[in-house]
Amino acid sequence: MDSVTQAALGATLGGAIAGNALGRSALLGGALLGTLPDLDVVIDYGTAVANFTQHRGFSHSLLVLTPLSLLLAWLLHRWRPVLSYRHWTVFCATILLTHPLLDAFTTYGTQLLWPFGTPVALTSVFIIDPLYTLPLLLGVAFALWRPWQVRPLVMALVVSTGYLGWSLVAQQLVTARVTPVLAELGAESAPRLVQPMPLSTLLWRVTVLNGDERLELVTGFLDGDAPPQVQHYPRASGLAARLMAFPEGERLAWFTRGFLDVQQQGDQLTATDIRLGLPGAHPFTFVLAQQQDGDWAATPSYRLPRPSVPPHLLDALWQRLLGRQGEPCLAALAPPTLDHHCS
Repeated sequence: MDSVTQAALGATLGGAIAGNALGRSALLGGALLGTLPDLDVVIDYGTAVANFTQHRGFSHSLLVLTPLSLLLAWLLHRWRPVLSYRHWTVFCATILLTHPLLDAFTTYGTQLLWPFGTPVALTSVFIIDPLYTLPLLLGVAFALWRPWQVRPLVMALVVSTGYLGWSLVAQQLVTARVTPVLAELGAESAPRLVQPMPLSTLLWRVTVLNGDERLELVTGFLDGDAPPQVQHYPRASGLAARLMAFPEGERLAWFTRGFLDVQQQGDQLTATDIRLGLPGAHPFTFVLAQQQDGDWAATPSYRLPRPSVPPHLLDALWQRLLGRQGEPCLAALAPPTLDHHCS
């Protein structure tokens, strides 16, 4: 999740756990501790793909954060013995461990058991979701404004956690809605990604890797009974196989679970993470190889500039969420052409 949300979650937890003993300083300490795992963004691993796939790595690992919690609790107890070592341990461990657990609900992927296993991505909430963050901010604001009370902070945690539960239920409802549509196309068993569109869990995007094409569907809870429309995008399977010959290509495919769009742009081999953003506005595209004498040669990866976001994006998303706009072409979030073709 975004830094504001992580700080708000840390502050709320800090106040709920230690506010009676530490007062408002528990909010500040919780906010700082809640953002600590994201400091890995300052580390340069040498290439764009390395930086992309190492983020949310060791600093988000439960195997690293658990002993770190014990160490920080010992240091804080030495500094301020107003709390017992056990109480400080609960404070540190709860705040640090909930950071990666919350990140695991998003699409990016969180390496909870680094250096073992694969990234965990439940994909049930967007990386910025005001409906999750707002209760936490209100709880913190109330705690700062009124004489100290733990109950508003606990209530904020209950509401925000309940929203995460709703996101998982909504994801299953959307999955059930699109499964018959995919079955008609023979793609019911193809790899799929079900995730919310930006800023809400009322409108969802489903991405399916179906052989030599990618299927994209958008469906929302305010759409009525109309079945979701399917948009088709070609996949360059041969280039995708070629990408796997390069270590960074293999690493990128591992991190994204294969949800990549591999293209030849001039003499460059590029790979785009199609999980994030929207078709036509995916923020992460990497150059991994150059064509030399008819063959591909690996180069240190670098990231292409992020595509510009259409100025009408938020309004188009809002209209689509409310069901006031017909099925848009995802690449531009605009109505389809007269021949009903989207590219």
